[in-house]
Amino acid sequence: MGSGTETGREVGQMTAAHEDSAPGAPVAAPLRLVSPDELVSPDESAPAQGGSTAGAPVTGGPVGGDEFRRALAVHAAGVVVVTARPGGVPVGLTATSFSSVSLEPPLVSFYVARSSTTWPSLRLADHFAVNVLASHQAELAARFAKKNTDRFAHPTQWSEGPQDLPFLDEASAHLVCRPHHTVEVGDHILVVGLVTSTSVSSAGRPLIYHKGRFGRFMPY
Repeated sequence: MGSGTETGREVGQMTAAHEDSAPGAPVAAPLRLVSPDELVSPDESAPAQGGSTAGAPVTGGPVGGDEFRRALAVHAAGVVVVTARPGGVPVGLTATSFSSVSLEPPLVSFYVARSSTTWPSLRLADHFAVNVLASHQAELAARFAKKNTDRFAHPTQWSEGPQDLPFLDEASAHLVCRPHHTVEVGDHILVVGLVTSTSVSSAGRPLIYHKGRFGRFMPY
């Protein structure tokens, strides 16, 4: 990718419904996927979410890392896997920092930690794909967040999309992007992509990340 999470944040646990996070929505019992020690922050791209406790009063200087994580943990986020194939070798990472940026031109973004082991390869790609995960794909999200593993090996199922990009099977949507801009921000790198094509394959519920766990959205 020209200039410019590992998983966008590599994640570790899921619940059947934490992300449903609409007020009053029922939440299913948590289901442990893997030990957090085996994972990197879901998005090696954005600050990892932690537990939920009240933060200290705001002061003039920046808050501490733990307090910052606790505050961000209450924010629910969608989950994507960013994939590419630089030099014919598939690479990918889970990101919970994915966001739309602009309609004209159509731009999206995600963050990657400077410490990401996937970014050095991903940044070389002339295109990348954003695979928007569906609610039943929590294990897939955890797999692409796990360190020291072949993320594309069995049981991962994928096919070849436009620009020879790896498209993960059963994802709700795929966005093909061309690197547009990268900016170093703090301990992360902001990656902005220009969307060149899209495909939507499911109208099902999305996978969500909230308080360190994956879950499903449950509308009112």
